Amino acid sequence: MATLFGNIKDPTNYQSVEGSGLFVLISNILKFAGVIAGLFFIVQIILAGYGYISASGDPKKTEASWNKIWQSAIGLLIVASAFVLASVIGKLVGIDNILAPTIYGPSN
Repeated sequence: MATLFGNIKDPTNYQSVEGSGLFVLISNILKFAGVIAGLFFIVQIILAGYGYISASGDPKKTEASWNKIWQSAIGLLIVASAFVLASVIGKLVGIDNILAPTIYGPSN
């Protein structure tokens, strides 16, 4: 059954590949970090935009807002780089589903 979150299979029919549990854990941690980083980026951009608007021409407040925007963008770039690096390492090691694990759940 295909859903928005991927394929869900019956957990009683689970067939583990030795050593794959670590990669699934790493994949889930990376996905969670990506979601948190994206939400944090959005909040920081909104706060920086509000700071920029409310600066009223004050150079220090304007510079602080621009610094917040740049630092947020660099942080999001680092998280995106982690996804790319994980994908490249997965291809080199031979694990194709490091960023798209199969989720096992109860049968319907």
